[in-house]
Amino acid sequence: MNSLDRINKKLIVSCQALENEPLHSSFIMSKMALAAKLGGASGIRANTVEDIKAIKQEVDLPIIGIIKKDLPNSEVYITPTLKEVEELYTEGVDIIAFDATKGARPGGQSAQEFFAEAKANYPDQLFMADISTLEEAVAAEKMGVDIIATTMAGYTPYSEGTIPLELLKQVVAHVSVPVIAEGNIDTPEKAKTALDMGAHAVVVGSAITRPKFITEKFTKAIRDC
Repeated sequence: MNSLDRINKKLIVSCQALENEPLHSSFIMSKMALAAKLGGASGIRANTVEDIKAIKQEVDLPIIGIIKKDLPNSEVYITPTLKEVEELYTEGVDIIAFDATKGARPGGQSAQEFFAEAKANYPDQLFMADISTLEEAVAAEKMGVDIIATTMAGYTPYSEGTIPLELLKQVVAHVSVPVIAEGNIDTPEKAKTALDMGAHAVVVGSAITRPKFITEKFTKAIRDC
C-alpha cells in the first residue's frame, strides 16, 4: 500500500514547534508523533530534518515533510528553495510539501518554475502544493503536483478571511488530484465535514499539538467570568 492509500480518509497530525515555542524539541515532537499514532493518526506532518529523524524513531507512519525558513526578499517560507527539497528527499519523506502561493520566492522564481526544477531533480518524489486560493489550486494541478492542500488559506494577504472548509469545497470541485484539508480544522466535527466534502485526508495541528495555543483559547473564553 502506497503513502496516499495509507492516508486516504484518515487523520494526519501536524507535529511542529517553532524556536520561540515551549515545545521546540525534536525529542518532544517525536513523542507528540507517537501520541498521535497511539490516538489513531495515520500520518504526520513535520518540520525540519532533525524532527523528522526523531519522529521516524518512534512511528512508521507516512510523513509529509517541510522545512520552514525565512529568507530575504521572500514571502514564502515553507520549503522555499531546492536546498530544502534536497534535504527532505535525502532524508526520505513520503511527501514533500511546499508553498505554491503567488508570494515572492527567492531569486524571483515563480511557484511553477520552482516545482519544475524540483520534479526534474526528483521525479519519483510525491509533492504537495500548499495553496491559499482556488486559482492557486488550479495552477498547481496544471504544473503537475501530486497533491493539493488548503494549508495557506487565510495566510496570504489576498486570502485573508478565507474559510478553509469553503475553499476546500471549491478546490475539490475543480481539480482531479487528491486534496488534503488543512487550516483551522480545530474540531472533530470539522475534520469529518472535510472528509465528507471529498478531502483525501485531513491535517490537524494546533488543536492537538500546541498546548500553549489551546490553553490561550480556554483562558480567553473564561476571562470575563
